[in-house]
Amino acid sequence: MSELVREELAALAAIFCGPDEWEVVRCSETDGVSFRINTNGQGFLDENIPLRLSFHLPATYPSCLPGISVNSEHLTRAQCIVIKEKLLEQAKNLLSEPMIHELVLWIQQHLKHIIGQPETIVSSEDCTLSKSIMDDGTWITLLHLDHMRAKTKYIKTVEKWTSNLRLAGRLMFCGKIILILLQGDRNSIKEYLILQKTSKVDVDSSGKKCKEKMISVLFETKVQMEHKRFLAFEVKEYSSLDELLKEFEAAGLKELFSEFVLPLKCK
Repeated sequence: MSELVREELAALAAIFCGPDEWEVVRCSETDGVSFRINTNGQGFLDENIPLRLSFHLPATYPSCLPGISVNSEHLTRAQCIVIKEKLLEQAKNLLSEPMIHELVLWIQQHLKHIIGQPETIVSSEDCTLSKSIMDDGTWITLLHLDHMRAKTKYIKTVEKWTSNLRLAGRLMFCGKIILILLQGDRNSIKEYLILQKTSKVDVDSSGKKCKEKMISVLFETKVQMEHKRFLAFEVKEYSSLDELLKEFEAAGLKELFSEFVLPLKCK
């Protein structure tokens, strides 16, 4: 067990120090360590939902993903599976650094986005994971970023997220205008937005890692017949607004460009 892991375990034990909040199940130099954290997440009605999170840290952690299991008497089996998968997706963005506390904070804050929406509540213990997430068809979402200091790292992160979530579209640079056009499953787009707002994807003015605080959703709409279906996610730079307009025209989004993108040049 590395010193980094020992320090993380000591910090977790200090943080989750309430009655029955923390329990080490097994600790081995060769097999790693297993422990449980009992906590609460916030449901869509702002009620507290008890969660029992079990983690296994292999000997090679944090260079590899932790093992995770989720249980709750207030949730169905399928919902617990959804939570586990979302935690593992989040963990992929935190490799090579201690992540357990951040994962627990993330699920505490975002539980309602995963299982709390009325249309995604699973009412049967026997329903499958595929039925726990409603299929809303293909959607388009346009995001505006105020700035991008760590441009190379930021682009690689966006490309990784869109690849993992199977989203197509464009990351577009036109002068000071930075846009992200996402196309794909609506739930995948929602998951992307969670990653965008909760991950340390950029750096601040002093060079320290920071979360994206200045992002806005310009529009969101279901893909219509006149809209182009992108085959991949690409990063593109445009020399002028006219060139950028042609991209939107080709995608069947000219009206949305006029309404939402043109006003940005005045800001």
